[in-house]
This record gives sequence, C-alpha cells and structure tokens, in this order.
Amino acid sequence: MKKDTKIISSKVAVVNQILPHVNKWAWDLFIDGAANNWMPTEISMAKDIEQWKGNNLSEDERLVVKRCLGFFAGSESLVANNLLLSVFKYVTDPECRQYILRQAYEESLHNLTVVYICDSLNLDINEVYEAYNSIPSIKSKDDFLMNISTDINRPDFNINTIEGKREFLRNIITYYVICEGIFFFSGFAMLLSFNRQNKLPGIGEQIQYTLRDESLHIKFGTTLINRIREDEPKVWTKSFEKETMEHIDKAMELELAYARDVLPNGILGLNSDMFIDYVQYIANRRLEALELPSPYEDVKNPFPWMSEIIDLEKCKNFFETRVTEYSVGNLVDDF
Repeated sequence: MKKDTKIISSKVAVVNQILPHVNKWAWDLFIDGAANNWMPTEISMAKDIEQWKGNNLSEDERLVVKRCLGFFAGSESLVANNLLLSVFKYVTDPECRQYILRQAYEESLHNLTVVYICDSLNLDINEVYEAYNSIPSIKSKDDFLMNISTDINRPDFNINTIEGKREFLRNIITYYVICEGIFFFSGFAMLLSFNRQNKLPGIGEQIQYTLRDESLHIKFGTTLINRIREDEPKVWTKSFEKETMEHIDKAMELELAYARDVLPNGILGLNSDMFIDYVQYIANRRLEALELPSPYEDVKNPFPWMSEIIDLEKCKNFFETRVTEYSVGNLVDDF
C-alpha cells in the first residue's frame, strides 16, 4: 500500500506501517534518540552532595539550582502530557509517531533527573515541586504552556479545519520552539555554568545529556512545523505569522522576568543581563529555523561554550565501560 505523505489528519494513513519510509528524517531522529539512551541514576552525585553540604556554594548559587529545578519539575511533565494527550493523536505519520513515543520516554527520564537530584541533595520537595504556585515567574511560564494545551483539548476541537490546523501549529510551536527551545535552554545555561567552575559535576553531567536529548526534540519539532506548512499552505498566512511572532515575544517577556528572578545578584561572574542576551540569541536561532525574521538585532552568543557542549562527539555509555559517539545530528550551530 502506498503511504500518504501528509503528517497530520490524514484520512488514509496506516499509522502502524513504518515501511516504506516516507518521512525518513523522523525515523533517523528516532534512531539517534534510541542510540543516546542514558539513565540519571548511573551518574555519581557524590561530589555534588559534598559541595551542597559544605561551604562551596553561596546562597545565590543555591537559589539558582532550586529555581531551575522548580521550573523543570513542572514543565517536563507538561511537555510529556502535551505530547501524549494533545499531539500524538493528531499525528498520523507512523515515523513521526515513533519519534514522539521516544521523546515522551526521554521526558520521563528528565523527570527522573529532577527527582534524583532532589533526593541526592535532600532538597525540600515542597519548595521544588510547589514552585509553580509559589514563584510567580515560574507560574507565569507554566500557565502560558497549559493555556495552549487547553486549546486543542476542547471537546469541539476539529483538526480538519483550517483554524484547527492553526491551533495545532500554535501548540507545537509553543512546546517545541518556546518551551524546549527557549525556556529550557536558559535553565541549561544557568546550571551548566556551575560545571565550568568545577561545581556540582553530577548535575552538570545530567544536564548535558538532557540538553542533547532536547536538541533532537527541537530539530524534530521545527522540521515537523515546516513540513506541516508545506502540506497545508492555506494555514500559514501573513496574519498567522504575525501572531506567531507576537506569541514568541510574549514568551520572551516571561523568560526575561524569570532570568531576573533567578539571578537577582548574579553568580559565578554571570548576571541576568548575560542570560537575557543568551535567550534573545537563542530566540533568533529558533525563528530562523522557521524561516521567520530575527527580531533581536546585534545580539551575540555570550556563552559560546554551550555550542561546545553540543559539539562533544564522545560521551559516557553508562551500561558499558567504554566511550561511544553520542548522536546529535547537525545541531552545533543552533546553540
């Protein structure tokens, strides 16, 4: 049987027929993700525990760790729930569905990362997991995400209409481009800053693996968005493009407020203004991937070492005592 090339809302797609490949790019990303399997609990937290119990970390540094974990604790679950409850049922291409299932598994590993760090450092679970309610800048970002999920979970939602397809695009732009592509990378940069100062190496290693997973998620998401644009040219209008830019601009306001909240005094020689520059740089790159104009002019990457982390060709395989290549695809220039 000849496979339908449409990715969403196909009336003739056979969702369990992976061969012959039509969207091999999605299958290749699935294979890369599967090759990258890792477990947070295989990473030693001994040095982190020693430093957390000692006098190695300032109160401002401890605040950064707890605020970042507080955001990740809620948002990783939001991403996983959105994938399985909102996105998966409307994606009819089998290769894309296979990748989404892989991604959902990886999001569960990222949730385990937060749990493992909290348990290892004996953090106040209520402080971390109640950050959604207690920290306004985190609550604002989480509410922003949940409102978008609600839109395509209404009983009257119909993806077979032009507006329905636009709502679906709003959803995946919000989660892949904004949440995973912008919100997450701000937190990654903050936490990886410790690693560069020989602080909290266990957390740093787990965040490196998480970052590499998320890099593949972003590549999948932006390709998915661009393919739907090709399949459904009537959906992506100038007015929708303008709305998308405004939507991302609103998200940027939330992220900049979060950066100032997490870094009121700066840490490790870094300050909130540097992270704001980084967020704007990353936003430009995400918009470029969608063939949209870059709104932040003359912004350079203040953290070039983030690209170096993505560019690492070798990383530890926790199930074998050897070094293997970690598949990240052609992602280096994006971070």
